[in-house]
Amino acid sequence: MTDPTPATTVAAPLTVRYFAGARAAAGRSEETVPGGRSLDDVTADLADRHGDRLAAVLRVASFLVNGIACHDRRTPLPAGATIDVLPPFAGG
Repeated sequence: MTDPTPATTVAAPLTVRYFAGARAAAGRSEETVPGGRSLDDVTADLADRHGDRLAAVLRVASFLVNGIACHDRRTPLPAGATIDVLPPFAGG
């Protein structure tokens, strides 16, 4: 007998790691967020969750997805990806 309930697929959560000023603005070094979304979606969620200070950092930050620079923020993120939030750094 087969189960009449259709299977649902849940995207693996994403890990967000914050560095330098992003860490200070988020008030933590790492968190998980729901998967199955784009970087634009994730950053909007993070800005809503943590407020204006982090929103300002996210507007100027660079992002690595699984260690690779992400240039298309609308592309769906890979399941279980790690996103590094890198604010602009000063110094040499």
